Amino acid sequence: MPKNLVIKEPWRYGAAGISIALRVTPRGVRDDIDGIEQLSDGRSVLKVRVRAIADGGEANKAVLVLLAKSLGVPKASVKLLSGATSRLKQIAVDGDPARLGEALRQLASAKSTD
Repeated sequence: MPKNLVIKEPWRYGAAGISIALRVTPRGVRDDIDGIEQLSDGRSVLKVRVRAIADGGEANKAVLVLLAKSLGVPKASVKLLSGATSRLKQIAVDGDPARLGEALRQLASAKSTD
């Protein structure tokens, strides 16, 4: 990927928090945020991997817990909006949008250095 290519942030700001586009990899070796990736259709997603399997909503629960912990918000503030059975998901996080956006930027840039 060319270094001068600007990848759009995969989250949108709202009055009550932010909405994040994710691509989830279940059955990973660890629970982690792997940075930002651009999909073939041009959309940006936050790459997330979890150890849980994609069965009975286990991976979805693990994703919500990971995001809550990473962003320093209560688990109740993180909700699955869409994509319950898909690797591509939309997640809503309630809280101060500016603080959440900055936290996501730091988490993503720590991993997107390649």
